[in-house]
Amino acid sequence: MFFEKAVSARHAVRSAASTALRKAPWGLMLLLSVIIYGSHAPLLTLCKDNGKIPFSASSVVVLIELTKLVFSLGFLLIWDWKQLRLSFSWQHATPFALSALLYAANNNLVVHMQLFMDPSTYQVLSNLKIGSTALLYSMLLHQRLTPRKWAALLLLTAAGALYTYGGLQDVQRSPASDMELHITPVGLLLISLYCLISGLSAVYTEAILKSQDLPLNLQNLFLYFFGVLLNVALHLLSAPVTGFLEGFSLWALLVIVSQALNGLIMSVVMKHSNNITRLFVISSSVMVNALLSVLLFSLHLTGFFFLSVLLIGLAVHLYYGAR
Repeated sequence: MFFEKAVSARHAVRSAASTALRKAPWGLMLLLSVIIYGSHAPLLTLCKDNGKIPFSASSVVVLIELTKLVFSLGFLLIWDWKQLRLSFSWQHATPFALSALLYAANNNLVVHMQLFMDPSTYQVLSNLKIGSTALLYSMLLHQRLTPRKWAALLLLTAAGALYTYGGLQDVQRSPASDMELHITPVGLLLISLYCLISGLSAVYTEAILKSQDLPLNLQNLFLYFFGVLLNVALHLLSAPVTGFLEGFSLWALLVIVSQALNGLIMSVVMKHSNNITRLFVISSSVMVNALLSVLLFSLHLTGFFFLSVLLIGLAVHLYYGAR
């Protein structure tokens, strides 16, 4: 009896250790994604020359998609080459063309909608994509969200809006120098379209990734192949071929590599978890963004930041906490 109990206890310890080991890489991956999301805006600020981004935004998008494509091909050949013997065809690849199209449309909307609203208004209203993503996730993937979870997502949206509205402050700037908040009717239409497409692209991509019994790296290869094609075409339509790398620096290179890596991480999240996890990762990144902004640009935290962190913590508890 004693021996059986000891063996049982030993198996329980090993099982717990194995579970912990499996969870550790997942947690580190999510943490890395939080860091990358949070560092994106500060890195772009470091890229600026005389207050302006010196390179073409469409060039950066093309290079990010190309980097993800190269990474996916490399990972496929290293880790999944044995599974290349599986039977697959262009019927598996073509659904990702719509994903790439939706992502490309959103990237362009971000640029053009700035003409119809100020950056602060865009940052605040863009948090509505949390609600649109959750709604489409619930409707299209038939995932029932309880009132408790909807409340958590509402808190997450409020936290993002509060942080972008006034979580950081530059004490050297006077309030009078701040840009006046404004948005036109066209801007309202575009921000609504942006939130809808943002949620649709994420949920549709999750559905495709989970519906196919193919290696994730192969699916990524399909997605980013179409992404490169579409974004190259859009770049050629919007910018001259010459000067493709004009204004690039090491900071820009870091932006490209980090965003490419984050795209691959989000594919893992959507394949093996869901878009709600992705939303919590994005929202949690405000803490990294705030820390870097304070350290690099001498900005100051306001009460809105601490309220945002409190709301994020409460949202996590409501969504993932004990029932």
